[in-house]
Amino acid sequence: MALFTAGYLAAYLLPTVVGRLADSLRLSPTQAGLAGSALLLSSATAGFTLASRVERVGARRAARAGLLLAAVGYGTAALSASIPLVVAGAMLGGFGSGTATAVAATGIAAQKDPHRASTLGLLTVSALAGALYLTIPRISPSGHALPFAALAVTALAVWPATNRLSDPAGPDNSAAPAPKSPLPYARSGLVLATVIVCWSMAQNSLWGVSSRIGTDQAGLSEVAVGSVFAVALGAGLLGVIGAGALGARLGRALPIGAGTAAIACCIALSARADGLATFATGEIAWNTLYPVVLSYLLGLAASLDPRGRWAVLVGSASSLGTACGPLVGSSLSQSVGFPTMGAALAAALLLLAVPLTGVALHTGGRPLFAAAARRRSGAPVGAFVPPTAVPEQPVVEIEVPAGELGPVQAEFTTPEEAPLPVQEPVQEPAQPSKSYASTSAR
Repeated sequence: MALFTAGYLAAYLLPTVVGRLADSLRLSPTQAGLAGSALLLSSATAGFTLASRVERVGARRAARAGLLLAAVGYGTAALSASIPLVVAGAMLGGFGSGTATAVAATGIAAQKDPHRASTLGLLTVSALAGALYLTIPRISPSGHALPFAALAVTALAVWPATNRLSDPAGPDNSAAPAPKSPLPYARSGLVLATVIVCWSMAQNSLWGVSSRIGTDQAGLSEVAVGSVFAVALGAGLLGVIGAGALGARLGRALPIGAGTAAIACCIALSARADGLATFATGEIAWNTLYPVVLSYLLGLAASLDPRGRWAVLVGSASSLGTACGPLVGSSLSQSVGFPTMGAALAAALLLLAVPLTGVALHTGGRPLFAAAARRRSGAPVGAFVPPTAVPEQPVVEIEVPAGELGPVQAEFTTPEEAPLPVQEPVQEPAQPSKSYASTSAR
């Protein structure tokens, strides 16, 4: 959970990072969004690189390397005023955050209840991000140093938690290749990873410019916008707690599909905000639903492979979409305005809800063929009823020689040559007398 918090915190602080980079370094909104995209793109690259290598490298070794890179990179970005050095430090820190997230995703997939584990991780990162949104504007009203410093300090604070992780047993095992096995649910996992790129991009296209919507369009101060974000993330905590309490009672398809459709409506409302009421309503409702749906998506990815490969790949795909979000949001807002951008993102999310729901239904217990026996919950049972179109196999009689003391040698014959079995009269056993005593004794 600590590694998950350190890895995901950069994405949660993206609005304040992008906004303060534009103010302190005098960048245009598109340039600041590009810097934020570079940070998250580096995080996604780390996830794709380590998707199947965490077991080989070792969880403790990989986690400590990621936290060290995050602390050095974000610390360099916080202490520098040079644009190239700030961007380079942000990318280095993003690679470290992606490494920590990859280790955390592998551990979450190994849990008995991946959805509950991912819910706890989102709960911790939402709580920390909400606290930072309340404190950062009051400590320093401007400058990019404080958000990057918070990311670096978080990485250092998580370092002691890596003592509970394990590395390969010996020095020779670190170089040995991990046992190869095909990815289960290959088609479903590929669809999920592809769609979640667009899903995350649509979410973070608005999240990356939410601060500008509050200040430029709604006319709010930075302190008021930060307070709205803190309340929204606090509502997200309640949503995550509710998702953890709900668990799998409704399955995964309904929360993912209906939740994505509801998020689309919230995004359209938030993009049209012209005051505190509409801005706060849209942001709070959106941030309440977003971690709920994300927890089900991460739990779905973790359930596809116990080794955590799909969890890392889908998480990295989400980071890739998140990386493209600030740049897409800044470009759309400059070209067509915030309301039109929100309507376009809402329409895209409504379309994306269809394949996400299909993957959740498919991996949640689809029968292998028509007329398969199913449980009441919808999951397939162990015995399947063959469809009527498939002919049954002929029954072949087996002749066993009489008086054979050794291993029985069976001679298989064709159905035409097999003799008819001799049916001996069946003697029914005598019915014992029933009494209250004998029945109670049994």
